[in-house]
Amino acid sequence: MATERETLLKTAYPEVQAFCQKHSLMFEVIDLRWGVCDIIDTDHMNTQLCLEEIESCQKLSVGPTFIGLLGDCYGHRPLPRLIEEKEFETLIAQLTGDPTTTHLLTFWYWKDENAIPSVYVLQPITDHLPHCHPTRDLASALRLAAREAEKHGLISQEQRHRYDKSETEWEIEQGLLSTQEINSAASIFLREVEGLDKHLLEGTSMQLVDTEEDGSLDNEAQQLLQSLKAKIANYYPQHLKVHTVPWNAHPGNPRQKGHTKYLKELCEQFITATNHQVLRSLRYRGKSSEEPEGLLQELSHHMMLCLESCRLFCGRQDLLDNILQSIRQNDDHVHTPLILYGPPGCGKTALMCKLSEHVRTLLGQETVVVIRQLGTSQVSSTIHSLLSDICSQVCLAFGLPPLPVQVTQACSNLILFFHNLLLTVSHLGVQSLVLFFDSVDQLIPANGAHRLYWLPKDCPSKVHIVVSTSIAEHGILETLQEAMPEPEAYFEVGPLSREEGGKMLEVLLASVRRKLSPAQQTVLQHSFPEGGHPLLFKLAFNEARRWASYTLPSALMIVTTAQEAMHSLCVRLEKLHSTVLVAHMLGYIASSRNGLSDAELKDILSLDDEVLSEIYQHCSPPCKTILRFPPLLWARLRRDIGECLVERQADGFALLGLAHRQFTEVVQSRYLPAQEKNKRHLLLADFFRGTWSWGMKKSLKLPLLGKSLNADRKVAPQPLWFSDTVANRRKLSELPFHLLNAGRIEELKQDVLGNMNWITCKIVATGIQGIVNDFAMCNERINCPELRLIQETLLLLKPALDYIDVSIIYIEMLARLHFFMFSYPDLIGKLCQQCLSWLNVCPHPVLVPLCGFLQPPGGPLKMTITGFLKGVTVLELSSDHRLLVAGSQDGTMIVWIMEEIEVMHTLTGHSAEVRCVKVFGKGTSAVSAAMDYTLRIWNLVSGRQKFSIQDSHVGEQHLYQLHVDERNRIVYSASGAKVNAWHLETAEHIFQISGEAPNAWLCTEVFESRQVVMTMSEGGTLSLWDSSTGELQSKRQLSGLQEEAPTCSILIQKQGKMIVGFSRGSLSMIFSDGNSLMKKLPGRVRFLVVSEDESLLAAGFGVYVRVFLANSKGFQRFMAADLEHECVVHSAAFSPDNSIIVTGSQGESIQVWSLSEQGLLTDTLDGMGTPVTLLALCGHTLVSASHSAPYLKVWDLTYDRKHKTLAPVPDRMGCTAMSHDGNYVYFPQAGERHQVIIWDSTKGAECDTLDTSAQVRCLEVAEQKQLLFTGLVSGTVLVFPLNSRQDVVCIPPPKSQKPVNHMAFNRQEEQLAIAYDDLILVLDVSPGKPCPVIDEPIYTFYTQIPAAVISSVAVLANYRVLYGMSSGDLFLYDCPHSKVFPLEMHTCIVTCLETSHGEQWALSGSEDSLQCLWDLDVCQWEHEMCYYKTSFLKGIRCACFSKDDKYVYTGSFDHSITVWDVLSGTLLAVQFVYATANRIMPTADGFVATTRLGYIIRERFRCPQFISSQYNPLQNIKAICVVKSRKKEEANPREQHDRGKVSRNQSRTNKLSQNCVIM
Repeated sequence: MATERETLLKTAYPEVQAFCQKHSLMFEVIDLRWGVCDIIDTDHMNTQLCLEEIESCQKLSVGPTFIGLLGDCYGHRPLPRLIEEKEFETLIAQLTGDPTTTHLLTFWYWKDENAIPSVYVLQPITDHLPHCHPTRDLASALRLAAREAEKHGLISQEQRHRYDKSETEWEIEQGLLSTQEINSAASIFLREVEGLDKHLLEGTSMQLVDTEEDGSLDNEAQQLLQSLKAKIANYYPQHLKVHTVPWNAHPGNPRQKGHTKYLKELCEQFITATNHQVLRSLRYRGKSSEEPEGLLQELSHHMMLCLESCRLFCGRQDLLDNILQSIRQNDDHVHTPLILYGPPGCGKTALMCKLSEHVRTLLGQETVVVIRQLGTSQVSSTIHSLLSDICSQVCLAFGLPPLPVQVTQACSNLILFFHNLLLTVSHLGVQSLVLFFDSVDQLIPANGAHRLYWLPKDCPSKVHIVVSTSIAEHGILETLQEAMPEPEAYFEVGPLSREEGGKMLEVLLASVRRKLSPAQQTVLQHSFPEGGHPLLFKLAFNEARRWASYTLPSALMIVTTAQEAMHSLCVRLEKLHSTVLVAHMLGYIASSRNGLSDAELKDILSLDDEVLSEIYQHCSPPCKTILRFPPLLWARLRRDIGECLVERQADGFALLGLAHRQFTEVVQSRYLPAQEKNKRHLLLADFFRGTWSWGMKKSLKLPLLGKSLNADRKVAPQPLWFSDTVANRRKLSELPFHLLNAGRIEELKQDVLGNMNWITCKIVATGIQGIVNDFAMCNERINCPELRLIQETLLLLKPALDYIDVSIIYIEMLARLHFFMFSYPDLIGKLCQQCLSWLNVCPHPVLVPLCGFLQPPGGPLKMTITGFLKGVTVLELSSDHRLLVAGSQDGTMIVWIMEEIEVMHTLTGHSAEVRCVKVFGKGTSAVSAAMDYTLRIWNLVSGRQKFSIQDSHVGEQHLYQLHVDERNRIVYSASGAKVNAWHLETAEHIFQISGEAPNAWLCTEVFESRQVVMTMSEGGTLSLWDSSTGELQSKRQLSGLQEEAPTCSILIQKQGKMIVGFSRGSLSMIFSDGNSLMKKLPGRVRFLVVSEDESLLAAGFGVYVRVFLANSKGFQRFMAADLEHECVVHSAAFSPDNSIIVTGSQGESIQVWSLSEQGLLTDTLDGMGTPVTLLALCGHTLVSASHSAPYLKVWDLTYDRKHKTLAPVPDRMGCTAMSHDGNYVYFPQAGERHQVIIWDSTKGAECDTLDTSAQVRCLEVAEQKQLLFTGLVSGTVLVFPLNSRQDVVCIPPPKSQKPVNHMAFNRQEEQLAIAYDDLILVLDVSPGKPCPVIDEPIYTFYTQIPAAVISSVAVLANYRVLYGMSSGDLFLYDCPHSKVFPLEMHTCIVTCLETSHGEQWALSGSEDSLQCLWDLDVCQWEHEMCYYKTSFLKGIRCACFSKDDKYVYTGSFDHSITVWDVLSGTLLAVQFVYATANRIMPTADGFVATTRLGYIIRERFRCPQFISSQYNPLQNIKAICVVKSRKKEEANPREQHDRGKVSRNQSRTNKLSQNCVIM
């Protein structure tokens, strides 16, 4: 059947392989006949290996498991390798009259008494009998004896038949006949040759059948064949597929027409049958499993490992009992996790598995047990995937709601959920939960896994955690002991005693039905006189199990260390399989990133010319067009390696890895010197790149042939995507690693790191962290600024991908990298072109960036940290700047390690907003106060809560303040009219200071050295109290403060003084003796900040920050000028060396000032997106936060300025006008606002300024007439010609002298509407030279709506004016006819009005994010559209109609730009731009806009002619959208909701196995 095998390999297998890959299956054909025609079965193991491989296929395969090709040849009939003692002696008894035959049997079969029961073993040709070969005489003798024994009833017919069976029948029996399953996944293809019997009688076609040595027909074999065929046809007809082939004088000739047709039909039938079985199995398993994706597979993996460990466990009963007793005693109260520790190989894993088996007996059968052997699968190797998997299982087991998708996005969110989940399980109180984390040292260190911040340091009742770790890895045990010092929580796993080791060996040998002779047992006992670790006994067992009772004493070798055992294994493998094969195979596994599958290894070895040359040095390959590594050799080699190869789940498949650390070290030292390692990576890179797949031929010169053989190696293809939803995760994981290590840097850049298809595929398949890790790995080895910019882009992109959307990846990459498109054309330029190409053919509506407008990489912003659910309320650095603690409105606190910006702990306990945090003890402890009336003291080393103190404050909460007196171990909490003192070590209440309720203390400070507590209340009342007793010492009224209230305070401890800021600008310096000094500032003091060395003081008021010398006796200014922002300043921070001060404002910007240069502004950082209310400066790393945002931004103040892009528009107020092409932006100068800046956005620089007579309130550009209209607070409108320096035209204000609120032109720029509070002027603008002609107002009208002012205005042709009010009212006023048409009002201020170019439509937008699209012909709303992304920011800022009036582009305060269809009101596209768009104007195919960040957005809107009904613009966005149309008002409003329930890994499919393995 060689022709059939070759045809299937060429034609059918590739097609089935592609089909399986599309379903995330790895297709593997195990043909143990391939390539072994001349390889002698020296140890008689071939048949057994075949049967073992079939059994493995039956266990693993998700599709068909066995394919039999049966013709007219019965095949080789092997001798039994093992014959039981009783049966062999029965056979010998039948031959007593023939001493020659009896001697022949005893010559080849030796008795092995170590087998249970004893067996006779057919001796290998090479070991004991190097010059002899079994002959047909031996086979004949055995068969004769078996027939005689059957005749006398001494053995059964089946026993006799064992001596007659061919390899083919053995395999068909294992694959089909013995399965006892009607729906067995097996098929037999039977070839019948027409008229074969006739031609056999004529003596032709003998090559098709079995023959004797003399060439005659083997009738016995033919009879056995017919019997086999009849058995298949009678019992399994549905699995039999018969093909009748016309006789041919040259059978197997592919050119013969009938034979060609047969081969084609065979391939088609094979493909159909295989694909059908795969689909049927997938459907069945999909229906039978409701568990979350991948969970069942992971559970099965760990369960099988656990069962195997328990089966072989012995000894250590005392240790087992002690641990179980500790678990039982802790079940009803809060307790510490239990820690098992010991050196590698000491048996920790087996002990953990045995504990998991016994714990249900201890706590009840309903106990939920979760065990993970960490590092044995990809899911259990990273803390993020591990916790996600654990949470899913626990939720399922306890009937709790499933793990929310949004929780899985950030590791800190996942940890918080995990901790809360354990509390929930405890509160249920129904059944216990026991979690076993085995080998935490095997976790990948990312996300702080080895810092163990994710591990709860206290387990609630009914919840138990048992952890094991090696003492030799990563210092994890020391970390645990520091966090959890309780000695009773630790259990050391020591070596086994000599007796326990001996018992373990007995159990292991008995498990494989083996034993040792007394002499052999003595050898083992002498090898381990003091006992040892289980790993050594396991390695000794692997050696001893091969000893037969007749093994010579000189061959009994036991090594006493793991390293020696591994070297000994390698020597034995090299002897059996050749050094080249062993070295290369183990080298490939050790060089891989996550391991290699069986199928991959065989493909890789098929590409290895050195290996193939070694195999085919004495025989020719079976085919000249296809060259493969013989599967039989791999089966032999893997069997001989044994348990030193282990299967691990990674990239969705079961992969082979080296089982022991010691084995890995030995392989690397023996087989992977630098040059060899490079070769391994080169070939692995070629394989995963797909260089030799898809029929590519690879040349190999074989010495035996004497010429090069250009053959197809038939390796698996490696496309990036197997289907639209199934990614090639193996390629994604391995290829970058091997290209890098092989030194193929240009290929790495072009095919991987500079390939948008690759980047998006990896993000979709594995999450963005996977591709970030790839870039980090490469940047450590490659000095390339482009790669670093792309990596930083991905880090900036990370928060946007809460829910993966491919279009978001392309848009954000392009909008961030476009700045560098022309500076770095080779890599970044090509990436941008790829983004444009993809967006230009995107199947759904999309906005295509035409320039860079998002925060670019290479700048100060390094990353955005998520983890909170609500806004951040407090930031606190430890004194050594090592830790940062942040608290949130949701009550959560997170501790970060500043050096790596890595989460250390998530502190849970507060149930309301955290108001104040103090870190003390050099970063080891913290105290927090929250709106839940509690103080909590934390151990920051362990993450444990030490104390929870119920504060007695009730009612309205005022400014919380905390002070820690470390010397006296007291914490003071102040709120309202009370100050409480608590002992830090015991939480004992020391005293309480109470004041009068109406005079709440708004500022409180404690002077440790003077033992004084100072409190300041409204009106300037100062009270001094004894800090040790709480007794009142004095009370006085500070002069000049009767009408003011304290707003903030700061303590300068070294100088014994407190600085207090007041509501009307007073600044008071109060000394510990009660004396004070006063300073007056121009406005309300919002905050006070002191430098680390207490030498400088900063006071914030309004838009200014003033810096004082804090060590002076008065308020001496550090510099003459104040630091000025454009908006109110909320926060400031000094650098440790006092060289800079950083300030944050309401305008969402951060400014960096040089104190060494007298307050020089050195940098402005934009990108916070919300008002900057909190700052923390650690060295050159700045962390900013906001009460309005659940994230933190991390900035590097020493970033490389060479990557700095064109300066953005420096407008922070949002009062902006823009030319229609976006090249020029007009905005008032900061500060007095008496000048208008003209900014050239193409150059990133100011190009002109225009002086005004008063502050600018609003701006409008008449593009066609080249005029700039400026509305002033004085009510005047100034008109500046933009193309000349002609005189300015002045439109005088009305008599009321109120400021201009808004201005608007009609589309022809012929009429201008000027809106004041309650007055609108309509004027004609006529062309004139040298200035335009603007006469007195044509129309003037008042609104006459009480307590409401005009907020927006638009003017139409024929002097019609549309205006909106602060009350939400909306009107259309017809000036010529003096008629008012009221439109349905909004519920809040109208913030935006815009008319279409044809003036049929108008759009109104309001502060509550509602937009109304109005049909002006009938003065009715057509659509109501409401969209918002977050609850922090809502409202419509600006809008415009497209040039053809088909679409509306809207900029919202939530930093989104949305696109709406005018006719239907449908939301077409959403884009998050990280800043509010101030102005938006249409272009020919899109729009141009300005944002608060100062970037100019230029985008093209691409909308395909037909939009899929499945398209949902909110599918991957956490936002709310509701659209209501007037014509459908009676029907339910159409809602487009999406809460982000889309899976992160769209490419996965739910299945139990990832292999389709066919024998």
